[in-house]
Amino acid sequence: MSDIDASQATNTTDHWAAWLAERRHGGDREFLRQTLEFLGPIRDRVIANADVSTGARVLDVGCGEGLIAFAALEKVGPSGEVIFSDVSSDLLERCRELARAAGVLGRCQFVRASANELSAIEDASVDAVTLRSVLIYEKDKAGAFGEFHRVLRPGGRLSFFEPINRFGHPEPADRFHGYDVEAVAEIASKVKAVYESRQPQATDAMFDFDERDLLSLAEGAGFSEVHLSLEVDIEAYSASPWQTSWEAWLHSAPNPLVPTRAEAISEVLSPAEGQRLSDHLRPLVETGQGQVRRAAAYLWSVH
Repeated sequence: MSDIDASQATNTTDHWAAWLAERRHGGDREFLRQTLEFLGPIRDRVIANADVSTGARVLDVGCGEGLIAFAALEKVGPSGEVIFSDVSSDLLERCRELARAAGVLGRCQFVRASANELSAIEDASVDAVTLRSVLIYEKDKAGAFGEFHRVLRPGGRLSFFEPINRFGHPEPADRFHGYDVEAVAEIASKVKAVYESRQPQATDAMFDFDERDLLSLAEGAGFSEVHLSLEVDIEAYSASPWQTSWEAWLHSAPNPLVPTRAEAISEVLSPAEGQRLSDHLRPLVETGQGQVRRAAAYLWSVH
């Protein structure tokens, strides 16, 4: 086991770890259970598309709490190795603790690095690169694909899952996170502006690509074989995995780089405005009377 820090940056507050630990699900354990249940099949498809085999060396980029990496450890067996890579030192430490508790620490390597700067990983040194919801935070996507191609051995595979956020954004003026806010549009627009200020939809990495860009990036990086599966869902919250309580919805954040809904409301609304918006939204959230518009891509490529 070795530890490599490929970044000199330090953070007093690790927002990545804080989001996974609490802010993703607003402290609601049932919502967390539902989220992990939803992510299980995604993990399994990413691993299957990577064709991970016994004895392989796998690099999991943006490993988070190890959802894919620990599943890969089971696939590679006692003779294989998994490299846990993330920009968060807190999350890498969490994965290290879990690996130690599971008795697999000797088959793990931990690298602090961003997706577009994997210089700590040798050329042609891994059999598979996996990732999930990482490129949505990476502005230099071409650089990231170049790094994935560089570290893979000939015949190695890249496999990932990425949300295509262009599909559901920008929302119409009368919608806020899928809920009808026409009756309180002026108030809701102030809260929507908070999120736009943090992640401008015209320029932010979260929205600057679609499935066609992913195909072009893979080919441009030199992958000889590329496959992509696009999945689109338009459904009511009440029929989706994202139906949750009002408190969980209010105190959760859509991603690690933006505030919770409660924080955004407090930032720009007066108490009276906040109460009016809450009175309107709460029954809609609690009964799932909103619409989810979601698209995601699975891509797998051969070096």
